[in-house]
Amino acid sequence: MRFVVVTGMSGGGKKTALRMLEDVGFYCVDNLPVDLIETFVELLSSPKGEATKVALGVDVRSSQQFERVPDILNKLKEAGYPIEVLFMEAQDETLLKRYKESRRRHPLSPSGRIEEGIAKERKILSRIKSQADYILDSSKLLTRDLNEEIEKIFVHDEEYNNLMISVVSFGFKHGIPQDADLVFDVRFLPNPYYVDELKYLSGNDDKVRDYVMSFKESEEFLNKLQDMVEFLIPNYIKEGRTQLVIGIGCTGGKHRSVTLANALYQRLGGNKGFGVRVSHRDIDAGIHGTY
Repeated sequence: MRFVVVTGMSGGGKKTALRMLEDVGFYCVDNLPVDLIETFVELLSSPKGEATKVALGVDVRSSQQFERVPDILNKLKEAGYPIEVLFMEAQDETLLKRYKESRRRHPLSPSGRIEEGIAKERKILSRIKSQADYILDSSKLLTRDLNEEIEKIFVHDEEYNNLMISVVSFGFKHGIPQDADLVFDVRFLPNPYYVDELKYLSGNDDKVRDYVMSFKESEEFLNKLQDMVEFLIPNYIKEGRTQLVIGIGCTGGKHRSVTLANALYQRLGGNKGFGVRVSHRDIDAGIHGTY
């Protein structure tokens, strides 16, 4: 029996996560009254129960009763029920944007400011978040990315850690990524743009990669960058961070930054202590001008 409680911030993606769990074979129930949680778990866990995978959505719509949920879940765990908690998170600015786009009212601030409802909800949810088995921050996840994370945890049973690292290549002439936590400039490296046979290729091509990495400065920079990032990661995890965006930029975001972003991704990707993805924001921004 696998029993997953899906909770988190309103607008953080709980309903989407429940739909995805349903798609992979979970029997899903949303917004069950708090007083019925124990009975619900006991009934579905009985030998006569047919469901082997159950997901229960619980959130602040349960009013003041929600503050009892952590104690109820702890009691069920102590009784031997295999309870897992998936907490759907999102940054305040993302939640605010989603509410404004949908024109919905926040459940904890129906006639007030959305910001006040978000702050109030974070306070109420702080305890259950600290007890969560999985925290998924949907702020920077596309729907397909979220689906991959759900399948990784609940279908393939892969080891999951709450920190997701996004390595993003970009071009300074297109602007620094607004969501970047760390930004590194690789414009000091020789530019493949000025090599005729490489000009219209990208850092995803072997010829460009081999050219960029042929310089000792590239390898030395990559070694130092990897060393620093691996030093920072456990401290970020200790702090409770769920997202880390590392921006690597060159002039146009097509050659050097792509090469180094791919290289850092490959070096970090084998570590089971966190998730890593790579993306190239400006690789298709154009073929004219300086790269």
